[in-house]
Amino acid sequence: MSKVFKFGGASIKNPKAIYNLKEIVSSYKENIVIIVSAIDKTTNKLEHVWEVYVENKIDKAHEIAKEIIKFHESVVVDLKLNNNPKFLNLFNALSLELVEYIGSKTKQENNLSYSKIVSFGELWSTAIISYYLNQEGLENQWIDAREVVKTSNKHIDSKINWEETQRKINVDLRKDKTYVTQGFIGSNLDGETTTLGREGSDFSAAIFGWCMDAEEVVIWKDVDGLLNADPKRFNNTEILKNISFKEAIELSYLGASVIHPNTIKPLENKNISLSIRSFIQLDNPGSL
Repeated sequence: MSKVFKFGGASIKNPKAIYNLKEIVSSYKENIVIIVSAIDKTTNKLEHVWEVYVENKIDKAHEIAKEIIKFHESVVVDLKLNNNPKFLNLFNALSLELVEYIGSKTKQENNLSYSKIVSFGELWSTAIISYYLNQEGLENQWIDAREVVKTSNKHIDSKINWEETQRKINVDLRKDKTYVTQGFIGSNLDGETTTLGREGSDFSAAIFGWCMDAEEVVIWKDVDGLLNADPKRFNNTEILKNISFKEAIELSYLGASVIHPNTIKPLENKNISLSIRSFIQLDNPGSL
């Protein structure tokens, strides 16, 4: 497995953007692991579902959840996946699971219910993208990251169990296949859903890269790369085309928000290249 690609919510915000993802992925001939965030602002909306859920406003939680499901159904129709029985079985099962979870009489600890509810954004997005890529002739397998990314028992900002995660990933994933899976989510050893915190999807890409000894991790963003200053504050900023891991970590601690230290450190430990590329300006080589 030579590369891990990560696509954030902005890069898959609508069917046109998902088509663009397909064009990017199809330009690479090697097998890759594709890590995907929730579509656009879905995580924020699911957080609102959770907020009213913990307030015991179940009808309101159901109402918001069904609006989110309806939005994803419109994407499904636009991508012509609504006639694919296998996809619909998966998508509908996920949607029903969320609705039933909200309506269950057994209330779970707040951090666990948070991770459980917000995880559906990544599960829906990756199911859509995996089946769409297969439909377009880009063969891949959908993986539930919770089956392989193993964490501590803390449900939010959970710590990675590196040994068990590496074992699971290398048992369940082959290096001669392409996979689509979720960023941001994992599970503890009891199988309960956990989340990885700030920039969790980028961190997920680093986790898979580290576990599989990837050649490169590529994070596709709506910026041209790492800049030498905040473009909102300074004119004439320049792209840092090549930068050391140490310098990248220093920049992140000084306020550079493009990349988080959690993402950089595992890759530095194995000297795995990290690229920041634009999903808009595909000819731009970005930052390495």
